Amino acid sequence: MDIGWKLRRIGHLVRRLKGSIAIRGWRGTFRRAMRDRAVASVIAHDGVATGVLRAPADGKQHRRILVVETMTPDPTRDSGSMRLCQIFALLNADGWHVDFIADDDDATAQDVVRLAALGVQVHRGGPASWMREHGPTLDAIMLCRLPVADQYLALARRLAPRARIVFDTVDLHYIREERAATLTLSASLARQAARSRRRELAMVERADVTLVVSGDERDILTAETPRSRVELVSNIHDVAGRSEPFATRSGLLFVGGFGHPPNEDAVRWFATHVLPRVRERDPSIVFHVVGDIDDATRRAIEREGMVVHGRVEDLAPLLASMRISVAPLRFGAGVKGKVNQAMSHGLPVVVTTLAAEGMYLENGVDALIQDDATTMADAVDRLYHDEALWLQLSDAGLENVRRHFSIERAREVLRRALDEPLA
Repeated sequence: MDIGWKLRRIGHLVRRLKGSIAIRGWRGTFRRAMRDRAVASVIAHDGVATGVLRAPADGKQHRRILVVETMTPDPTRDSGSMRLCQIFALLNADGWHVDFIADDDDATAQDVVRLAALGVQVHRGGPASWMREHGPTLDAIMLCRLPVADQYLALARRLAPRARIVFDTVDLHYIREERAATLTLSASLARQAARSRRRELAMVERADVTLVVSGDERDILTAETPRSRVELVSNIHDVAGRSEPFATRSGLLFVGGFGHPPNEDAVRWFATHVLPRVRERDPSIVFHVVGDIDDATRRAIEREGMVVHGRVEDLAPLLASMRISVAPLRFGAGVKGKVNQAMSHGLPVVVTTLAAEGMYLENGVDALIQDDATTMADAVDRLYHDEALWLQLSDAGLENVRRHFSIERAREVLRRALDEPLA
């Protein structure tokens, strides 16, 4: 038994509880825990998938990589899941056998079948016990997000001595927490951000390669840890294209689960301060909210002119029928998948400066970018009723995704991160 790892695991659980309380409060932490407990895990303990495991691509050098995430990715839940599933597909196409373990040790039978189709074998029982048995066979290990890397990086070094260790930040946790602390003037959240900063920078320094999702975060880490190797693998999107014309569309769309505090804050702020101004001018405009949400919060935020859908398995019909996507985020970090996804379907976006971060967007060219309630309402009203502007932003958004968030760009960087010799 590894006593050191056990102590780190206990420390992680304590920090996780403290961090959740700092961000969500006691009530929000309890709601989150009850929601997570409601998710059923129905695969067998041995982790044998019922789906057909897609073999690594022929004609490639076959290697083995273990990927550990906080939970099993589900592309209908969040943009980080969408990105990771795209990474899985790229690894499979490059000849990698991909093993996956969720740190919460939870996956549904549907998860296992879906990931098997991408060439991913899901295992149960926890990363530590699995690495003790299989670590020497690994060529690489990808640890996703700070809580996972903080627990398992040192153990991975010892149990998988020849594996390249990749720390995928997904977003820089301490940046998101610093911004939340500034917005809310929360001393406890500021202390949490300081703790996360120390731990996150330590993981960057100890990993062989660190992945970030935005150029801004790459620049931050280059300045903070100049001897570390940092690569940019942003969100990855196919360009679906625009399927419906301006005239047949109506409504505003926000996509994002309420388990992520920036999303809940954004919806509450928009519904309270922006939507009334928009509907004063055009009462027919309806605000649609999509993403995981508990019943109590749904009842608390719903109002006239607002529809809360909860999780939607297929977003394509909404992306085809809405007239504008909004991302009124006031804190957070990383690149916002909700913005990428809307633009990849030709749906113009109205966003805050923070939501546009790392997106290569220019106000009035690729998107409308506003930060206060009055100017955001003006931007929504203008775009909603100006077909020429709508078409301009729709076309520019599609081109933005092609240029900056393509599968080929991600493939090139992943190969560099996993194949190029380490300094």
